[in-house]
Amino acid sequence: MKRIVLIAVAAMMFAACGQPSGRKEASVNPAEYTSTNQDNMQRVRDFLHEAGVYFLATVDGDAPQVRPFGTAEIIEGKLYIQTGYVKNVAKQIAANPKVAICAYKADEGRWLRISATLVEDPRVEVKKAMLDANPGLRSMYDENDGNTAVFFLKDAKATISSFTADPIEIDF
Repeated sequence: MKRIVLIAVAAMMFAACGQPSGRKEASVNPAEYTSTNQDNMQRVRDFLHEAGVYFLATVDGDAPQVRPFGTAEIIEGKLYIQTGYVKNVAKQIAANPKVAICAYKADEGRWLRISATLVEDPRVEVKKAMLDANPGLRSMYDENDGNTAVFFLKDAKATISSFTADPIEIDF
């Protein structure tokens, strides 16, 4: 039941972010983009790790798609996620890099919502760092396999909410 609620919340959150323009984000050189607020980024990364699973929402044509994810690592001052190029999620990100993320910590009754633009980083050293930080993925991915895709969050706006406290706004 909790999973159904989380998926529904993530889908509603994604819909609330507005309709995608269908335009691709201008190319960004990952080596030149650095967050100005590492503490905020660390707070978001820690929340995602403590939640264990978060839900990533993308768009497939005109329909939202939501699926569970588990990777979130700060590498070279950017918050990265990982997937495989063969998956539909990678194709959806390529078509529209604007995404939404939702995570829930049931023991605290708090949730995190993020809207951001994902920027692909094709560098092998970043793929290796992501896989080294998540060794359980090594049975499915390798930094040189041509399938491993890593993306960092750009222009991220996050909110930590609960039913008992004011929301905490976090940008990075």
